[in-house]
Amino acid sequence: MSSQTLVRDLEEGLAALPVLDAHTHLVGGNLGARGLHDLLLYHMVISDLYGAGCPSGARLTEYPGWPTDEEAHARLQEALPYLPYLQNTSTFWGVRMILSDLYDWTEPITADNWRRLDDKVRERADDRTWHHSILDRLNIKRTCTEWARRGNGEEDERLQYSLEWGMFTRCQWGEFDTALYDLERCWGRQPESPAPIKGGLRPPTERTIHTLDDVHDAVKYYADAIPYGKILSTATSVSGEFDYRLVSEAEMAAALKSRSEAGVAERDTYASYVNEAFLSELEKHGDEIVFQFSLGAEPLPFETASRLPQRTLGQLAEIVARHPRLRFQCFVSSRHANQSLCTMARELPNFSLAGYWWHNFFPGAIRQVMEERLDMVPTNKQVGFFSDAYCLEWTYGKALLVRKQMAHVLAQKIEQGQYSFEESLRIARAILFETPQTLLGMKPRE
Repeated sequence: MSSQTLVRDLEEGLAALPVLDAHTHLVGGNLGARGLHDLLLYHMVISDLYGAGCPSGARLTEYPGWPTDEEAHARLQEALPYLPYLQNTSTFWGVRMILSDLYDWTEPITADNWRRLDDKVRERADDRTWHHSILDRLNIKRTCTEWARRGNGEEDERLQYSLEWGMFTRCQWGEFDTALYDLERCWGRQPESPAPIKGGLRPPTERTIHTLDDVHDAVKYYADAIPYGKILSTATSVSGEFDYRLVSEAEMAAALKSRSEAGVAERDTYASYVNEAFLSELEKHGDEIVFQFSLGAEPLPFETASRLPQRTLGQLAEIVARHPRLRFQCFVSSRHANQSLCTMARELPNFSLAGYWWHNFFPGAIRQVMEERLDMVPTNKQVGFFSDAYCLEWTYGKALLVRKQMAHVLAQKIEQGQYSFEESLRIARAILFETPQTLLGMKPRE
């Protein structure tokens, strides 16, 4: 059998396997794209466009709001001249697969035809039957999204939920007290969407943290407000910018008094103290929730870049080991860090790895990450797919892209005698379908 035939046969075999999508941003009742902007201005494509010279690098209006037609159309027209520069990228390959397979569109997108394509997408925007058919076509048996995007529960049969709310260890561009602000933003409220990635967008909060007692009260409120039993996991960020350490109460109290002049030292103190306090509270519910977090995407003015110091990996290992009754699961955006994280997954029973996230979601990086994990990490400690999609069409594009890379990786292992064809599909089924159930508690839809 030729290598090309083996890859094709594996891709067909993978297409028949059931899949669980462990992390998305889909909205209940609005699973699909609302217009061409949701496909062509997905944030990963915006980054490509901005890098190619398009003037706008910011995301469109985000949920719970939606872009107006005026905003969406203006941004689409602005992007059109830069599309020819993106034809080489794997992200735009995803766009082409989505358009050709789901919308029967193979033409280049131009100033003369984009409105026609936009109309085709909008025609399907409210067709929930069609949206569900995309999931069925992919054999995706359940999808996890944010609790705040549940809507009225219309999609509960298809969706399960994570809590993406406070981000106490996320670094924001040009900010030094994000841990405190995010805690204030949540204090006294019910779970809602997290603050936008871009720093500086800080509406006033209902409560303000002044003292150490305030910190303790706010952390306890947050932990108690988590809807245990209705969510599977957190969905938060652990920044590599911070120097994590155990902070004394005296140090934290002193840092709080310096908030108005806070710098890097205070920033690290706030994040370390709040994080440790929160994990200690969450560990009390260790059998009810997984601390799922992203790692290695650090802020720039609009989005992020892949950066992760070795120091952070050592400190992360200490944090995980310090909370043995809490399960941790990492989405890593740093390609070089994957091997180190694999060694941690082998030595820390409560630490696991999932998928290919953000700056790793490119074919070469996916293959490297996948191959290293298959060689180093037991199948019950790794989740093989999450799309991070904001609409179902991008779930489709990313699922196809991962499936193609998995076929290549498995083919190499078959050719070198490591797996048989049947074993390779059993291993793929384990990480795509079985492990999300045992690690996260995902429940397949019948």
